[in-house]
Amino acid sequence: MTLGNLSLLLSIAIAIAGCTTARQPASSVPPFIKPPSPVVKAEPKSAPAAKPRNNDGGYYLDDGPDANPPPNLDKIPDAVPRSEKLHPYANEPYMAFGARYVPTKDARVYKVRGVASWYGRRYHGKPTATGELYDMYQMTAAHPTLPIPSYARVTNLQNNKAVTVRINDRGPFRQQRVIDLSYAAAYKLGYVEQGSATVEVELVTAEPAAVSAAPHLGASASKDVYLQLGAFTVRSSADSFLNKFRSALASLREALQISFSDGLYRVRSGPYKSLTVAKETAIRIERTTQLMPVIVSN
Repeated sequence: MTLGNLSLLLSIAIAIAGCTTARQPASSVPPFIKPPSPVVKAEPKSAPAAKPRNNDGGYYLDDGPDANPPPNLDKIPDAVPRSEKLHPYANEPYMAFGARYVPTKDARVYKVRGVASWYGRRYHGKPTATGELYDMYQMTAAHPTLPIPSYARVTNLQNNKAVTVRINDRGPFRQQRVIDLSYAAAYKLGYVEQGSATVEVELVTAEPAAVSAAPHLGASASKDVYLQLGAFTVRSSADSFLNKFRSALASLREALQISFSDGLYRVRSGPYKSLTVAKETAIRIERTTQLMPVIVSN
């Protein structure tokens, strides 16, 4: 066999091998899009303290309060339980840090004691498990398995202070912690400085006569009623938030506005002279944006 014939045979063999390996089997992935998993807040293995705390937890070194928090945080109103539809994705089973969590969709009774932590500027303005932007100055909380959204009464067992929060996020995922509160909620409970506290968490539901965030208002309100969409310490953040809502809610462009009070820039819609109209508008906003506004009055 000549050298030329040998080279030709080797070329043919390489070409045949290439043909048999280049084509891969078709993918067996079903032709559907999987719903997004709940947003899981990253938690480092160790949590260095920025303030004195106990070993059960505390806020992280890069997750403390703002340098200049707004005044009158103790006057921020508690969340008021209302009837809401469960979020379509945030209540599905999920994995976090190697553990599997199965949320309870129909919880009616829940009362436990344990350690509460809080989270602040590290997640401020970032999406929660519902897709709503986290606002550290609103009365919200994260819980591993309670329905989203739902409401809980949290009592600091060290000073008997209590708040009501709306659960719209997942977490905490550290041992012995039962709930992760917003900065505002932790401030009102008096444990911002130490970072954590022993609390009692009790699920609360909306009563038929108390589904409104402004229960003292009648069907024909004597005061103007507004729908608050968010509150920010920085005007530029409020402006950015407002612009996003103006794009998503074209029919409410003229009603959307920013007001300033108690050190906060509040993005709101209104005024509405009727509480009934405000409720109907709130439902429309939730259907469009997955964010349930808070009903407030002037």
